[in-house]
Amino acid sequence: MGKFHIEGGKRLKGEITPQGAKNEALQILCATLLTSEAVTIENLPRIKDVLLLIQLLRDLGVDIEQLSDSSYRFRATEVDLTYFLTDAYIQQSASLRGSVMILGPLLARYGKAVLPKPGGDKIGRRRLDTHFLGFQALGATFDFDHAENFYKVNASRLKGTYMHLDEASVTGTANIIMASVMAEGTTTIYNAACEPYIQQLCKMLVRMGATIDGIGSNLLTIHGVDSLGGCEHTILPDMIEVGSFIGMAAMTKSELTIKDVAFEQLGIIPGSFQRLGITLERRGEDLYVPAQEHYTIETFIDGAIMTIADAPWPGLTPDLLSVILVTATQAKGSILIHQKMFESRLFFVDKLIDMGAQIILCDPHRATIIGLNHDIRLRSTTMSSPDIRAGVALLIAAMSAEGTSTIYNIEQIDRGYENIDARLNRLGASIHREP
Repeated sequence: MGKFHIEGGKRLKGEITPQGAKNEALQILCATLLTSEAVTIENLPRIKDVLLLIQLLRDLGVDIEQLSDSSYRFRATEVDLTYFLTDAYIQQSASLRGSVMILGPLLARYGKAVLPKPGGDKIGRRRLDTHFLGFQALGATFDFDHAENFYKVNASRLKGTYMHLDEASVTGTANIIMASVMAEGTTTIYNAACEPYIQQLCKMLVRMGATIDGIGSNLLTIHGVDSLGGCEHTILPDMIEVGSFIGMAAMTKSELTIKDVAFEQLGIIPGSFQRLGITLERRGEDLYVPAQEHYTIETFIDGAIMTIADAPWPGLTPDLLSVILVTATQAKGSILIHQKMFESRLFFVDKLIDMGAQIILCDPHRATIIGLNHDIRLRSTTMSSPDIRAGVALLIAAMSAEGTSTIYNIEQIDRGYENIDARLNRLGASIHREP
């Protein structure tokens, strides 16, 4: 298990470019299974989850050519369905939650797919009902083997239908869209997720020959086609990494320019950090964060304590609440963080409390933070990363703390952030990786 040693108190300065979006990349990679023609993907992040999924596709028989560090060409001429029966497949797919999105494409193209119960972050119960309810609505049969922890879906022919999703699940919506594009007739998906990741997937599928109306809304209409062709696709910059760099700059009193952020796709992310009192300046497609000695949390008009909560897009993505929470520990004022989606995602705050942060964990979903206004620095400590987003929040805390901190289980951070230590060290951080 690897670890980081972080010498705190270093101010950063310079420019940094966000990686390609992790959540988009996992969907786009699975979509390559929908066609036998070549699909070229640009701006793929070289992170653990993406590399694991690329290897899974390769082992399924997809011909993969790496064109550059972040560019690949995929050709799924034939998919080896017998690979489903191997121990290697069980181990691979069970370790990566994003592997669940191979089900929709395989069901659409081959009429069947199997998958072990997928892994991923330990942030509470993350049900997959939406995926399988959608498949069943399209005419597939579904079976879950409790003894073997295996999901199985089969359909001789998918047929379009109307469905109202029970939740606006991003991965569930992506899976159902990919299953629907070659179904017979018209599929209508209401309460669909409409995050930029979903919009990008839909635009890519349209370039491949799919017919999708309502892109960008929560009501999608998909007219099934017989087959799809190849295309080229470029992945958006990672909005979660953009938000992480904003919080990092504020916590370390640093001056940063975040390059090529695709500002229009960030939604309310910049505004959410501005609610903490952080100054941001848009410069074209770049985002400039000046060095600030202090930043003050806003209150509501009636003087009530500021509350920031996650919500389906165009609300605030839950992936950034951990970063916003840690950034608030050094603000002036108080704030309530309400994490609605996952019941275990705030449990990492005990490590921040050990570092001297003033946090009251109200329940598994809510935490109140009383900011220290940079008057009292956090203390260095030894901790372990429980998941991707909490891991980078702890990294930010350690970078602002007094002394040298150690973070174990950094493989969790590597799942979502590409070469993060080297990139930040070039800006003036002091992060030492030890295998």
